[in-house]
Amino acid sequence: MTTFFDTLKLSFKDVPITADGKIPTAEFLDAAQSLVTLFDILGSSAFVPVQNDMNGNIKKIREYLLANPVAAATLQDLILSEKDTKKKTATQGLLWLTRGLAFTALALRNNINDPSQELTVSFTDSYSKTLSKYHNFVVRGIFSLAMKACPYRKDFYIKLASGSTDPVLLQRVAELLDEWVAALEKIVEIIEKFFESGNYGKGL
Repeated sequence: MTTFFDTLKLSFKDVPITADGKIPTAEFLDAAQSLVTLFDILGSSAFVPVQNDMNGNIKKIREYLLANPVAAATLQDLILSEKDTKKKTATQGLLWLTRGLAFTALALRNNINDPSQELTVSFTDSYSKTLSKYHNFVVRGIFSLAMKACPYRKDFYIKLASGSTDPVLLQRVAELLDEWVAALEKIVEIIEKFFESGNYGKGL
């Protein structure tokens, strides 16, 4: 039986990272686009603003990549290509997308590490440690609503297993989720370190 991970256009663990730590933009965007579909699994209209925000940032980066295929071939090259320009649309999109990915990665890591924890707790804790500091009162309210709308943990894992309650498949889904999140965490860490190395996110 297929799982959620079999439906992904590209998994983060399949995004190639070069020997010098560069991340190809096209593959990264495909993996990020696939991640957004996870919020469909969470199954609440409360997550639509989260999806729209991530999709909007993916669109900004993809449009820049299409217009500048060589200069934006990797995420690091993309940031450097806009470094001395006034309008840093793609860099800003990547910064905010990375923040959204960091939020998702930490929430799922919380849940993986504590099998007794419900998703509402996992996502609320992650939000307070990641995105919350960048949001105003109104946006925090929107996200708070989304956190409360998380399904029960057991239902979430069954959805990842395409509705199956087979213990063997559910165990496999848990392993696949762990691998996927580990790959996502690695990529987020590389991007965040690069932004910090040159203070490229300043003012964005």
